Amino acid sequence: IALAAFAWWAVSSLNAGTMRAMGPAMMPKMLAGLLGLCGVLLVAFGIVKPDARVEGLHLRPAIMIPLGLVVFALTIRPFDLGFMVTPGLGIAIAGPLAMLIGGQASPQARLGELVPLSLFLTAFCIILFGDLLNLAIPVYPLALQDRIPAGWSHHGILRLIAAVYVAVGALTAIPAFAAARRERAHD
Repeated sequence: IALAAFAWWAVSSLNAGTMRAMGPAMMPKMLAGLLGLCGVLLVAFGIVKPDARVEGLHLRPAIMIPLGLVVFALTIRPFDLGFMVTPGLGIAIAGPLAMLIGGQASPQARLGELVPLSLFLTAFCIILFGDLLNLAIPVYPLALQDRIPAGWSHHGILRLIAAVYVAVGALTAIPAFAAARRERAHD
């Protein structure tokens, strides 16, 4: 609840706009409101069910999920750390990398399942944010920008990358599903 209140206060000087013309504070305020609502519901359920036990802090998720977010933030665009500049890998590399790292938060994580999932979700993000919404999100590594032929359409490149990711994701999903089926058969 305190984090939601802080987030709301932090964007209070920005214009939220209207639903037809959203301002820069609209989304942060909506997320802060949802976060606060979740906090209020947790407190309410804690009061209604006082005997419910909270599990202890698990270190693996507490490390891997923020680490995935930090890796994504540092690799999607070049970032100057002072002593070095991180490479601008775009969402095509930073997305799957962050999902593979964050996916390790679960002890049941299987790389064979995380790889196709990260490829499918990245393809979805490329199409949604880059193609449909036309957001200026770097999709592919900056080092490749000069190597793309001048006559190629930007949207065509995005669709090609997404199609390759879906195809590779499908090919990597087949062994993962076969392994899961064999595992269930043994149980």
